[in-house]
Amino acid sequence: MHRTSERGAVAVEFALLAPVLILLVLGIMEFGRAYNAQVSLTNAAREGVRVMSIANDQSAARTAAKNAAVTLNPKLADANFTFSATSCTSGAQMSVTVKYTLSTLTGIAGPFPMQGVGVMVCGG
Repeated sequence: MHRTSERGAVAVEFALLAPVLILLVLGIMEFGRAYNAQVSLTNAAREGVRVMSIANDQSAARTAAKNAAVTLNPKLADANFTFSATSCTSGAQMSVTVKYTLSTLTGIAGPFPMQGVGVMVCGG
């Protein structure tokens, strides 16, 4: 037996909890997307510094890094890269920093500045 005063209680409870559940799902989506972007930036920086330490060519290093970060949208541009030195002398340490601004899908928060850093010894 249902009382008439309890009629519609489920609908009211759902109306109160639905926004919280939707925000939770959207937050999980945004976090997963940000995590994926961070992994892509780290891989891009690692690939860029690897090519730079072997070939000593910034253009080739940028291209290799861009090819390693294909999941990023918008794609990486030349302005996203910073090299610790213009050339890579044998035995010296080279680092490549890839900076990126991640826009959000929902627009609730962000955009988020992110970066990936790769470090390697030249000639090795």
